[in-house]
Amino acid sequence: MLEDVIKDERYLNLLAEKFPTISSAATEIVNLQAILSLPKGTEHFLSDLHGENIAFTHVLKNASGVIRRKVDDIFGMNMRQQDRDSLCSLIYYPAEKLEQVKKTDIDIDDWYRTTLFQVVAVARVVASKYTHSKVRKSLPPEFAYVIEELLYESQTDSDKQNYYSSLINSIVDIGRSEEFIIAISELIHRLVIDTLHIVGDVYDRGSGAYDIMETLCEYHDFDIQWGNHDISWMGAALGNLALIANVVRISIRYANVETLEEGYSINLLPLATFAIDTYGDDPCVVFQAQEFEENSRMSRSMQLMSKMHKAISIIQFKLEGQIIKRRPEYGMNDRCLLNNIDYEKGTIVINGVSYELKDKNFPTIDPKDPYKLSVEEELLMNQLHHSFTHSEKLQKHLRCFYKHGSLFLVRNNCLLYHAALPLNEDGSFKEVEIDGKKYKGKAMMEKIDQLVRTAYFASKDNRGNDVSVDYMWYLWCGPDSPLYNKDKMTTFERYFIDVEEVNREMKGCYYELANHVETCEYILKEFGLDPENSRIINGHTPVRTTRGESPMRADGKRLVIDGGFSKPYHETTGIAGYTLIYNSHGLQLVQHEAFESKEKAVEEGSDIHSRVQLQEFKYHRMLVRDTDRGRELQSQIDNLRKLLVAYRQGVIKEKA
Repeated sequence: MLEDVIKDERYLNLLAEKFPTISSAATEIVNLQAILSLPKGTEHFLSDLHGENIAFTHVLKNASGVIRRKVDDIFGMNMRQQDRDSLCSLIYYPAEKLEQVKKTDIDIDDWYRTTLFQVVAVARVVASKYTHSKVRKSLPPEFAYVIEELLYESQTDSDKQNYYSSLINSIVDIGRSEEFIIAISELIHRLVIDTLHIVGDVYDRGSGAYDIMETLCEYHDFDIQWGNHDISWMGAALGNLALIANVVRISIRYANVETLEEGYSINLLPLATFAIDTYGDDPCVVFQAQEFEENSRMSRSMQLMSKMHKAISIIQFKLEGQIIKRRPEYGMNDRCLLNNIDYEKGTIVINGVSYELKDKNFPTIDPKDPYKLSVEEELLMNQLHHSFTHSEKLQKHLRCFYKHGSLFLVRNNCLLYHAALPLNEDGSFKEVEIDGKKYKGKAMMEKIDQLVRTAYFASKDNRGNDVSVDYMWYLWCGPDSPLYNKDKMTTFERYFIDVEEVNREMKGCYYELANHVETCEYILKEFGLDPENSRIINGHTPVRTTRGESPMRADGKRLVIDGGFSKPYHETTGIAGYTLIYNSHGLQLVQHEAFESKEKAVEEGSDIHSRVQLQEFKYHRMLVRDTDRGRELQSQIDNLRKLLVAYRQGVIKEKA
């Protein structure tokens, strides 16, 4: 040990700045050793939120059923199901539930006393796996002392029981019951989930992505594995013109322009003006999405929205063609389709076959140079570029994506990434050329992660044409992108050609091979994980339960937790999403039904989950020492022990 101390003397001198005495170092060792013996914190996994903020908020508040389970465990033998439902809805939505209760003819003070005892009982249980110090840091300053007393004072000792009851009665007597109930409910939300994992795709489809990001940026501990829709928005925020057009197009396509206009203050008036001037007499039937009719705000201006939809789509196809031509290494020349159009006949040739176009009006395309923006289109994109790169709110969320995000994550025997790893037909990792070199497997994922981070620091003055910023577009739709991994994205074909076989997108080998145990074990080993005790967690591909699909693949080695949060997927998936809970007792996969409304949850205590047990730790609860965090703490303990030796052997002197 002394030899190790001398070897590490330089580091130990730095550690001594924080722990200047034998006493301080020894106290920290005792503290860390105790933490190692606590139960593992609960991890919550969600994927493919796609802007569904209301459902996301409810799943976050009920912790995918964890709170309900705690309530059932505590009160199951002594409380009716109806009352337990009501207590759960109070904890989920305390302010709203309190307003409802006050409208009923009950003795409100008596109800407050009973309810305070109940919510404190739940808070005691969820706080039990944390140190007092960690719980104390989570308490609202205004009520910290009293809540701490309620959490830790004994209710069995007669003297303490009187003290405990006196605290509750005083809270009611001074008229602070509602504030305390809300504060304790929020404490339960804070403690019931230790870490939140978002396995990609916050954006697109639904209209609440901005609100989701606001919630995440304030969340106590979360990470995100970037999805292809996230990368599209990140690239747009960095100034990639093709991705700006793509983000605007999808927002209009799914009738959620409020995310752009109200959330991020993106000015769409120049696009509306351009669309009216350019497509004034064009009904743009192909671009009339059903969502326009369902969104009352947009139905009043369906014709305008359809024109805007077409205008930005044509611009997107031009800008994508420009990227493909300046980045031949992408190997995507087959996606340059505008030069295959016979503009007089209104036909297009794809793979040697001529197809009639459903829309033949292209007033802004020069057949001799089809990928060149018109003067008006250039001006419009200048304005949109400025809006995206100067939106304070969007840039805030972009920084949050970089701070908390990554392409993949290895955590507690789980490998998290959004979509896929490019594989060859034989199941081996496919080599992918990135920035002039070839990479595969984990090295490829690390290189792409680094390139995405490089893009953040690329100059905004280059109009988003930097190599790294261009590559973010490739990540959105490239064949060998781990966020997409299909042979092509047939956006153009789906708009203009009514032939199913032309519109088909062929998935990469991963999507089939990763359903086999040997492939998953091969991938897990690549990332340094023990395949016997580890899992892959993916999103990206909705699980179609109506077709008999299961989220558990490869004998449970891979879990696909995209069950369709997004409303447009509900018809094909048959459910409203999967989430995963990983706590000290084991793993639970939770299947969600469609969430009707917050109002119904408050009034009727309705919920949206059913539980499926994946694995239970039969022999002992999983402790902090069994986790990645535990290994980090053990390393700190080992270094502190070396510091103690250094003090006691006189290698380092104690400081006053």
